[in-house]
Amino acid sequence: MLKIVEKLVEKIQSIDSQMVDPEILSNQKKLIELNRERSHIEEMLKVGYEYKKVKLGILEAEEIIAAGEDPDLIEMAKEVLNEYKNSIDDLEKEFKLKLLPRDPADDKPAIVELRAGTGGDEAGIFVGDIYQMFQRYADTKGWKLEVINSSPSTSGGFKEIIFSLSGVGTYGLMKYESGVHRVQRVPATETQGRVHTSAISVAVLPEVEAVDIDIAEKDLKVDVYRSSGPGGQSVNTTDSAVRLTYLPTGLVVICQDEKSQIKNRAKAMKVLRARLYDMKMQEQQEKLSAERRTMISSGDRSAKIRTYNYPQSRVTDHRIGLTLYRLDEVMNGDLDLLILPLRQHEQEEKLKIQSEM
Repeated sequence: MLKIVEKLVEKIQSIDSQMVDPEILSNQKKLIELNRERSHIEEMLKVGYEYKKVKLGILEAEEIIAAGEDPDLIEMAKEVLNEYKNSIDDLEKEFKLKLLPRDPADDKPAIVELRAGTGGDEAGIFVGDIYQMFQRYADTKGWKLEVINSSPSTSGGFKEIIFSLSGVGTYGLMKYESGVHRVQRVPATETQGRVHTSAISVAVLPEVEAVDIDIAEKDLKVDVYRSSGPGGQSVNTTDSAVRLTYLPTGLVVICQDEKSQIKNRAKAMKVLRARLYDMKMQEQQEKLSAERRTMISSGDRSAKIRTYNYPQSRVTDHRIGLTLYRLDEVMNGDLDLLILPLRQHEQEEKLKIQSEM
């Protein structure tokens, strides 16, 4: 493990050398990749340096005790040895977790799609609630949120809303939100005070660049038409709405939130690339069944992942059996209460499988 720390230090030095190379300085994409890699290694080294300090401290204390020369020094060494031995196992485990391979998509922006499911009007209202929850979470992280397309429901909320999130580590955190979210509460329209159960689906996809997913023009059908629903004059009276159909799969993406047809097409292409990338990744995951079992969210949109119970102020994540009586905090955007334990569980499962190989 100490050798790994030294190798990480060498890697940082190598990256620093590359980042002052004039050829790389003129390559913005490569520079961003190197910056991300450096930040990731620095994160590993924070734990690595602490592990190294404790490990070397244990070795030094053991040498002093073995020498048996100074009773006072030996007593001090025993105290240090006892303290360090209590923490070395946890540090080693934490360091190994940091060393696990990362999903290359974790640093990408995210495309989030929310859709009402069972429950009628109440499901649409809950889509709006979850959208606001994600808005608040994005605010706490300093992320930028941009609506791509939306379809308001008649009773408030949305039948569907699609938006992008960009910032540090957006997909790496938001990917744990994919799946079916279920709500249990008394709807505003319920006259007898009965608790109803409704559900919505959440799909989180990594935003990908054109170089990641190549879409040939011959495979694309583009339709333009007048936007429907709420909007300004030019939104509803010009052919600004765009519908893209990817012919090989029949996949359809619609965007009509912008006044400009060009902007709507760009946003629709962003969603189409993300969906095609997600399909490609799922195909690969299906071939790697052992690895697939380690994932918290398999991408199976039919899987119920979380229940929000309003009468009991309870939120339960069914993937790891985590129940919190802090519903208000979660809905106000403190999603780390759920996401961080999910990420920790996923990492520990991966570490367990790695140690068995």
